[in-house]
Amino acid sequence: MHDINIKSVVSKLNTNDISGLTSEEVKKRSKLGLNEIEKSKKPSFLVKFFRQFKDALILILLAAAFLSMVVNQDDMIDSIIILAVVILNAFIGASQESKAEKALDEVRKMSSPKAHVIRNGRNYIIDSKEVVVGDLISFMAGDLIPADARIIKCNDLKIDESSLTGESVTVDKRNVVLSSSTPLAERVNMVYATTIVTKGTGVAVVTAIGMDTEVGKIAKLLHENNEDTTPLQIQLNKLGKVLGLICLGICFVVFILELIAGLELLESFNTAITLAVAAIPEGLATVVTIVLALGVQRLVKKNVIIRRLPSVETLGCASYVCSDKTGTLTKNEMTVKQVYNYSLNNTVYVNDSLIDEYKILLAYGTLCSDCKKLENELTYIGDPTEVAIVVANNKYGVSDILNKYKIIHEYPFDSNRKMMSVIIRNKDNYVVITKGAIDSLLKLCPNVNKEKVLLANEKMANNALRVIGVAIKQIRDFSSLKNASEVENNLTFVGLIGMMDPPKEGVKEAISLAKKAGVKTVMITGDHLTTATAIGKQLGILENKTQAISGYEIEEMSDIELKNKVTNYSVYARATPSTKVRIVKALKENDMIVAMTGDGVNDAPSLRSADIGCAMGNKGTEVAKSAASLILFDDNYSSIIEAIKEGRGIYNNIRKVVHFLLSSNIGEVLIIALASIISILGVINVPVPLKPIHLLFVNLITDAFPAFALGLDKVNDEVMSKSPRKKEEPLINKGKWFQIVYQGVIIGILSLSSFLIGNTINYEIGMTMAFVTLSFSQLFHAFNVRNEGTIFNKSLFDNKYLFLSLLFGGIFEVLVINVPFLSSLFSLSPLDINQFLVSIGLAFMIVIIEEFIKELKRLIKSS
Repeated sequence: MHDINIKSVVSKLNTNDISGLTSEEVKKRSKLGLNEIEKSKKPSFLVKFFRQFKDALILILLAAAFLSMVVNQDDMIDSIIILAVVILNAFIGASQESKAEKALDEVRKMSSPKAHVIRNGRNYIIDSKEVVVGDLISFMAGDLIPADARIIKCNDLKIDESSLTGESVTVDKRNVVLSSSTPLAERVNMVYATTIVTKGTGVAVVTAIGMDTEVGKIAKLLHENNEDTTPLQIQLNKLGKVLGLICLGICFVVFILELIAGLELLESFNTAITLAVAAIPEGLATVVTIVLALGVQRLVKKNVIIRRLPSVETLGCASYVCSDKTGTLTKNEMTVKQVYNYSLNNTVYVNDSLIDEYKILLAYGTLCSDCKKLENELTYIGDPTEVAIVVANNKYGVSDILNKYKIIHEYPFDSNRKMMSVIIRNKDNYVVITKGAIDSLLKLCPNVNKEKVLLANEKMANNALRVIGVAIKQIRDFSSLKNASEVENNLTFVGLIGMMDPPKEGVKEAISLAKKAGVKTVMITGDHLTTATAIGKQLGILENKTQAISGYEIEEMSDIELKNKVTNYSVYARATPSTKVRIVKALKENDMIVAMTGDGVNDAPSLRSADIGCAMGNKGTEVAKSAASLILFDDNYSSIIEAIKEGRGIYNNIRKVVHFLLSSNIGEVLIIALASIISILGVINVPVPLKPIHLLFVNLITDAFPAFALGLDKVNDEVMSKSPRKKEEPLINKGKWFQIVYQGVIIGILSLSSFLIGNTINYEIGMTMAFVTLSFSQLFHAFNVRNEGTIFNKSLFDNKYLFLSLLFGGIFEVLVINVPFLSSLFSLSPLDINQFLVSIGLAFMIVIIEEFIKELKRLIKSS
């Protein structure tokens, strides 16, 4: 609609550009739908609950429960325990998702915006959702535009479109016909839903509502992007499949061997099921979920809300943080930074030490503005540049200037003149104050040294400042001066006022820290290339100009060309929503883990396309929040770094948990498998050392407690001194697998040795000693896993939860073998002091052996 004249627009929409729609026509059009963005339906708790069961490890646990149920129909306790673990895990995951959604709902402002419409030739105030296509809407400073509309008439109209386009400077609007190829950010004859009027008035005819608006089109894009599986989920799924294959392989081999050895089918099958239970780390899925949930809770205290549990871990391997500029890296609040006095030919920073020659500039700028102070508030409404001047004057300039001088007449800003003027009374004379664009203003100042002014202007512009000139002249009378052109001539140039949307505090330091951690920060903005380049340099994002590129140039590139060049750039200017999505996708095609931050509607598609989208919770739009995986409630970019640090720490802790549980479970498998193989080979007849219920107890109690403790290990600063891990990097690499296997072998041999010693007395004593050795060896082994070096260092007592796990695990162990009901249930027997000490002594050998191996590795490395 921007490329045809207003008469054609009105005719096409079948409306009236004076009286608007009739009531009857409104009723007809209302049936076509409301003027609102469709909200995606939230899944019920039940759906979230069942969604947890698609995890590979969960499916393995369910299979184990089913097999245990088939083999032991008379004793269902094994199956019940496994199912309880699965249900607990699913409940925790679903609860965390619901908790995050409720936290988001609480911070949403459930206000219903209003719209001023003209219908039947009369003015009405209605809910904005009731606006229909063809409605005439009127608006003034402070109003929220309710729908996309073509301007019919306007007076000094300026719109803040930063939430839609990312452009921090307001757009001057006027009724003109534009080319069909005019980009969205330059369609000066249109106003768009969710944008804000900062100055002037206007009337427009609605051309699109709801999902057909520019905001709606962006919302549609969100539904087209499916959520990707996170790196942690990929690795855990791979691990689950590997464990499943290993489990089936071991069970099948032992089952066949026992049948060959002449054992009964049911007995052989029971041994295989015992091995299956031993091989599956029942607590892994639960521990990982809880570790993630606890990490999420820690981030809440740092003003970060995670909407999906695995998302916090994804940040830990982020290699790129793509950030919007306005409102994310910067305050989205124009601020006066410098003033240039022509007579002194000097530029100074605005602060408390301003002398009168510079204060007068701020005073003139304040008088020559029409922003208004809100009643009973300290804020102003109006053009952000004028608000910035008024605020700077109130703080550093001539106080109470607006009450000292009365504005007699005003010549409003005009986009053709690119300036505005006011006339004030000064004793017996009048003073004309004119404020506007430098090039236009200098033409009206005959006695100015243009080169001197332009040089000062260039220096300010290179510092990302938006520059406004100020000129004055004195007159005796203005009654005969009807037009602005009669006033705006023969002016005396006073100086320049430079302002900018400044970076947020702490952002530069956060970007520097991210760089040290191997995380590259990229700025993607709707601003002009000059402004974006200057801000990029200030923040340390940009090292040289070749790393900055315009969105127009990106659009001319093919997807393949962009993929090949995207890592060369750090600043993208004049970027549209589709450009942002292309940049994110190109980075992902280069195997980068991409985090995208933003607050505007224009950021939403790229937030969804990124591996993890980070929306601003304070000034962020609802569309952006809905698209994001992570919400920063303090709108502080620095919180991203905290989240990355937390994510890396969580991943390291999860690796420790997996290492611990797998090595422990290999030990459990080996004690059963070795006993079976020894019997099959006819060396000695060794009965099954442990039953499924023993292994379930170990997996869910003496394994789970230390696993939780490892998951709660403190996140140290060292995690930010390393480069991010690669997306394809396995959770457990070859070196770690070797370590896990040999540690599992040690645990298995120690436990089997304990059984063989006890079995010389009787079978129950043997099982009990094996049970104690296996349980305590795993409790002790958790200390080995926590540190790559010796456990006997100053950090030994940093994790109090590990000592608590040792204490509680030991208490449970003693209760199970000494309380008659429990010992009977577990088929165990109380031990005398010597038997107990032998079992504990064998268990502690895992620490002694591992310390010897660590010292041997250290000596080899240092030699």
